[in-house]
Amino acid sequence: MIQELGPGDRAPELALAQTGGGIATVADHRGHRLVLFFFPKADTPGCTLEANAFSRLKESFTAAATTILGISADPVERLEKFADRNNLHITLAGDPAHRVLTAYGVWGKKSMYGRTYMGITRTTILIGPDGCILRIWPRVRVEGHAEAVLAASQAP
Repeated sequence: MIQELGPGDRAPELALAQTGGGIATVADHRGHRLVLFFFPKADTPGCTLEANAFSRLKESFTAAATTILGISADPVERLEKFADRNNLHITLAGDPAHRVLTAYGVWGKKSMYGRTYMGITRTTILIGPDGCILRIWPRVRVEGHAEAVLAASQAP
């Protein structure tokens, strides 16, 4: 059974292959904020819009001492192509084994057009400098979302 995460909870650790090489971890970002945006699949319209929005605001997030990390179930090779094709300036990480997706409670049953399947619920989590969750945006609607996350990242 997955424990529901909420503000104040310690963010589960992760160790995922990331675009540009290396391994993404929560621990590497202690001392500043970290945005984890979980998206269903690279190269789909909504995911492309979301990744582009976060990428467009990267400098503003950096000025707010906040790092952005997009996570999907795609292998990192596919994410590299997605980032290159869309000229993304943010880091993406792949979790094909769904371990991190499960730990954060974003992997589960979904349904569309009467069909049930396993997938990612588009969710964003803001983690504070101490490694604890500051805010969660469940079931994200893409339009205006990156701007709302930026505003929360800029709050004291």
